[in-house]
Amino acid sequence: MTAAVFFGCAFIAFGPAFALYIFTIATEPLRIIFLIAGAFFWLVSLLLSSLVWFIAGTITGHKDGPVQKYLLIFGVLVSVLIQEAFRFAYYRLLKKANEGLKAINPEETTPSMRLLAYVSGLGFGIMSGVFSFVNTLSDSLGPGTVGIHGDSPQFFIHSAFMTLVIILLHIFWGIVFFDGCEKKRWCALLVVVLTHLLVSALTFLSPQYGINLVLSYTIMVLMGIWAFFVAGGSCRTLKLCLLCQDKDFLLFSQRSR
Repeated sequence: MTAAVFFGCAFIAFGPAFALYIFTIATEPLRIIFLIAGAFFWLVSLLLSSLVWFIAGTITGHKDGPVQKYLLIFGVLVSVLIQEAFRFAYYRLLKKANEGLKAINPEETTPSMRLLAYVSGLGFGIMSGVFSFVNTLSDSLGPGTVGIHGDSPQFFIHSAFMTLVIILLHIFWGIVFFDGCEKKRWCALLVVVLTHLLVSALTFLSPQYGINLVLSYTIMVLMGIWAFFVAGGSCRTLKLCLLCQDKDFLLFSQRSR
């Protein structure tokens, strides 16, 4: 892999996420703390998933063929469930922290759960994207088969776009998930888990990476629209935002719901 391809893939994967960090997170120390905490929670979920994968692989003796395929499916299922369990745990932690801040100093304005959902989702997404991209780069060094199916010369560029999708999806998932917890709409949590499972499974269900990208981007757009309206958006606020006339929407509003 040439340096140009490497930096091109890195820009595709992390350019928008870096821009979101600079314009919405970097200027607020409290948001940075929540972002790092969210990334830490995702790291812990990865550690537990890796432990389960290691145990399952040891039990099966790392056999090839159908056993390995079923083991991969099991690993994806467990990984997604653990990630979403830690997302719920992080929500509960932030909820308790907000309640504690209000009890200690009622006059102090605390961050809204909408804002915390966005920041935590970005933390989950960035850390997930970093590990996804590192794994892709390790494939480029070899030895071994590039990609799961080993038959696509565009594997790296597809992986870069998929990494971007995962980062943005984690943001949207976080917003929808937190809102579902706040309003006790458990069907929203179920949709988050199911779409997370679907996007994760697409990477090994089909060797057609182009089709997988189209499906993943479709899910991303739908979840993004849902997250936008869940976060308090409307056609009017979207118009004001595009015209740079809205200064009191989502990230600029620190009022609690």
